[in-house]
Amino acid sequence: MPRSAKNPQPTFTEIKRFDSEEEIDRAVQKLGRCKTLLDELWDAQAPYDDPRKDELEDRIHRTVLEIFGPDSPEYGRLRYDRIWHGAQFVNMPREEIQAGFRAGFPHTRVMLKGLLDRLEEARSDLCRDSTARIRSAFEGLDLHARTGNAASDLYRDGHYRQAVLDASIALVNYVKEKSHRHDLDGSGLMSTVFSANKPILAFNDLSNQTERDEQEGFMHLFMGTVLALRNPRAHAIFDDSPEMALDYIAFLSMLAKRLDAARRV
Repeated sequence: MPRSAKNPQPTFTEIKRFDSEEEIDRAVQKLGRCKTLLDELWDAQAPYDDPRKDELEDRIHRTVLEIFGPDSPEYGRLRYDRIWHGAQFVNMPREEIQAGFRAGFPHTRVMLKGLLDRLEEARSDLCRDSTARIRSAFEGLDLHARTGNAASDLYRDGHYRQAVLDASIALVNYVKEKSHRHDLDGSGLMSTVFSANKPILAFNDLSNQTERDEQEGFMHLFMGTVLALRNPRAHAIFDDSPEMALDYIAFLSMLAKRLDAARRV
């Protein structure tokens, strides 16, 4: 009986779009398990009527369906696939059936490898898309001139560690200039300049405990830029991701903007 218009035949043209690397990792693991079971059958020299053969074929079909979907080209191509290669005919001798079954192993391996390659391509596409979105977000940032001028070209060229390092250095230099304390550096500079007890630069009037807490909090944030961002990248190679570098540079820019409003005491 033909399908109604409400239930058309699948066209197997729906390309699977993966949402995360974790989803791809799970798919790779499942296909890898199929490959392991295939290798175990081969190594055991299993006969064509071994029940593990049917179980593995069913597993492969279910796995492809689960990963790529019922309307995907992958499922449309492989939904009836078997571990077999060569002609088949009625009353085929047992030894020829066994030969066709054994000949099918290399073809099934190639098929599974093709699916795994497809997943790795999807991983690469996902990373490129993610990087493009993050780069677009970077262009939308309203960066302080000091940190932006230091980091923007480096970030756009993909030098994420150096972009964070140079933005950190730019912030430290800005603190030195505004405080006139070129004799100090690092966390010592920040603790001296922004001390809640006797600051050189203050973010508020320090007239009550809340304002003194804010002053001390910003002192620790500025110290953190030296200890957590500048110093490690000045002494070791860091593999900053585009997203992490964006967050760090935006944070450094925020501190530079707060420094604009700080007054000498």
